[in-house]
Amino acid sequence: MPAPTCASCHAARAALRRPRSGQALCGACFCTAFEAEVLHTVLAGRLLPRGAVVAVGASGGKDSTVLAHVLRTLAPQLDISLHLVAVDEGISGYRDAALAAVRHQAALWELPLTVVAYEDLFGGWTMDAVARSTAGSGRSRSCCTFCGVLRRRALEEGARLVGATHIVTGHNADDMAETVLMNFLRGDAGRLARGGGLGSPGEGGALPRCRPLQLASQKEVVLYAHFRRLHYFSEECVYAPEAFRGHARDLLKLLEAARPSAVLDLVHSAERLALAPAARPPRPGACSRCGALASRALCQACALLDGLNRGRPRLAIGKGRRGLDEEAPRGGAPAAEAVAAF
Repeated sequence: MPAPTCASCHAARAALRRPRSGQALCGACFCTAFEAEVLHTVLAGRLLPRGAVVAVGASGGKDSTVLAHVLRTLAPQLDISLHLVAVDEGISGYRDAALAAVRHQAALWELPLTVVAYEDLFGGWTMDAVARSTAGSGRSRSCCTFCGVLRRRALEEGARLVGATHIVTGHNADDMAETVLMNFLRGDAGRLARGGGLGSPGEGGALPRCRPLQLASQKEVVLYAHFRRLHYFSEECVYAPEAFRGHARDLLKLLEAARPSAVLDLVHSAERLALAPAARPPRPGACSRCGALASRALCQACALLDGLNRGRPRLAIGKGRRGLDEEAPRGGAPAAEAVAAF
């Protein structure tokens, strides 16, 4: 049976049927529609003001590659300038290849690139060293917890280094739905209530962050990369199989098979959640060590590094953080939910 005609241009043969709407489109019309939807997300959400210097978190993967390509295409309309910022976590046999993909993209698109490394920022710690430290404590599955917190801090430092006014990351709808599920399964009401919206305004001196692809499904991100013939790194991190997120991803796939709208339903549900006044944590203050936004005496990054340096990597994770609060100087902030890490 021949493919139907594209529902948009009515000239070319359709190359796909959009997963969400079922609309049959050719590759060129799909990419144009995808870019228009990202533009609408940015403009409607007032995410990037004119003249913004935007640090694009570049990992070399499909999401950050598509984000950088789309924003480069839309930059004249948005009147923004772009700077790629990549983070070298220090994962042997994995990150080098991913960084090679980022450097290829930067050269191809003539975009400036800055690479910041955990080893330089965090007193010699790399993710491989963190993994060795946590393995003996029964917390090998916590590698993604350490990496997520430290990568967020490293991206902030890299963005400041290049003079950026805003940070954008490539989180798509599936990523955000997984995060909502994870927070629900962990009973993390604080993060659930803070997980809505398209980003964070930049409290406490932090740079504003946003996620222009948050309403785009992972399937369409992959399709865009395919039709635009984008080169990206596709191998999974060596520490990812042990992460709790994998269980949320498997559950999400089952939910999506039963209800195709499940991904966006979860994303939008997070936007409507709010904590009752009595359950709201105190307003965050400043970390006593680095000055970053923190809901306790130490921000999450400093707390994790403190535990590693003491040889007690469990100190700042879950219930283990009680010990950190006990050892904190008097007058430190009371225990509260950690600031959302996305």
